[in-house]
Amino acid sequence: MSTSGLGWGGIIRLGLVQTSLGSIVVLTTATINRLMVVELALPALLPGALVGLHYGIQIARPRFGHGSDVGGRRSPWVIGGMAILALGGITAALATALMASHLVAGVIMATLAFVLVGIGVGASGTTLLALLAKLVDERRRAAAATMVWLMMIAGFVITAGTAGYFLDPFSWSRLVIVTTTICVAAFVLTVLAIRGIEGPQSKHQTSTDPQLPQVPFREALAQVWEEPAARRFTIFVFVSMLAYSAQDLILEPFSGVVFGLSPGESTQLSGVHSSGLLVGMLLIAFLGSSEVGRRLGSLRMWMIAGCVASAAALLGLASAGFSGPPWPLNTWVFALGFANGVFAVAAIASMMRMAGRGRESREGTRMGLWGAAQALAFGLGGLLSTALVDLTEYLLNSPVLAYAIVFTAQAILFLVAAWLAIRLEQSDAETINDRQQELNAYANQ
Repeated sequence: MSTSGLGWGGIIRLGLVQTSLGSIVVLTTATINRLMVVELALPALLPGALVGLHYGIQIARPRFGHGSDVGGRRSPWVIGGMAILALGGITAALATALMASHLVAGVIMATLAFVLVGIGVGASGTTLLALLAKLVDERRRAAAATMVWLMMIAGFVITAGTAGYFLDPFSWSRLVIVTTTICVAAFVLTVLAIRGIEGPQSKHQTSTDPQLPQVPFREALAQVWEEPAARRFTIFVFVSMLAYSAQDLILEPFSGVVFGLSPGESTQLSGVHSSGLLVGMLLIAFLGSSEVGRRLGSLRMWMIAGCVASAAALLGLASAGFSGPPWPLNTWVFALGFANGVFAVAAIASMMRMAGRGRESREGTRMGLWGAAQALAFGLGGLLSTALVDLTEYLLNSPVLAYAIVFTAQAILFLVAAWLAIRLEQSDAETINDRQQELNAYANQ
């Protein structure tokens, strides 16, 4: 199979892997989270810390990516990571059930479970994206990024609905049975979906460039970090995803405190944001895959536009607090979702395109580096935004001003991300030039 020959059927197959990943993750971050807080009446800090642990473990993503670079085949890493993730999901359910009778033992077991979840997500998610970057033609990458993302969201939705149906009437044994069934099904689906997608390969064949020596992980990571494009894109991913994730935990409380929305209305507002996100993603998928869209602008241009538009929408929300209910809140939240969708798909497609730039046989390491930056940003985003709201509200005794300050800070982060994206073009050219000089040096030896 050629590196650019993966058709829509193959892309859908890889999307099914992402669906499987999402189905297990939603059980651990949503269902089990709720059970700890509501049924077990434990502090919300406990599931929050466990979810933060699973993000922290994903700092190891570059190591997983490098392992797939050296081995030459990424499918075993995807399958192995999914096996660990499934084991982590089952262990998390067992641990939560154990907490009902033996709290300390259950917490210790849950800690192990979320470590496994972090390892599984890191190993399977990183190598899956590296595989997409390797096999998908550049003209299809925006649409492929959208499809894979939407299929992950589909995994969230389908699993939440299915698990919710079979968990009633609730019992701890039913939780373990339902979770185990979903995790095993996700693993089997992954194996079936990815089987043979890399094509035939001899046991001695690797993806290593014969002109470049294989190097240990730390040296490979240092080499990638030395590439101007990879380094700047890592910083861009961290800053933009920090801004992107910071609103997750404050948007609904903001609508309740400032606009007086009921819990149901606040939930509907999140649906408005998701709708905008979907429209923005589908738009960039179309523009990035059509000749007309490519004439209108590059992926980098849409990435910059999405960051700037996200900043504008956040400044609108910051102003909304001072205007109160007359302000068209739903319109601005939809606009924020739309801008986020434009930015997100353009960024993921750019990530897939840039994974192959620079030194050969470093695609997985680059994707892992960017995945680690994203995980770290997601882990910090909600924590920092909620802490800043609490701190500013305490110091200024004004919830309206507190939320306005946080939304403005997010907008500034998005503008910084846009500036970093503008600089990517120069660093991309520098990386290509460095790669050519490196090959020339090896050729002259």
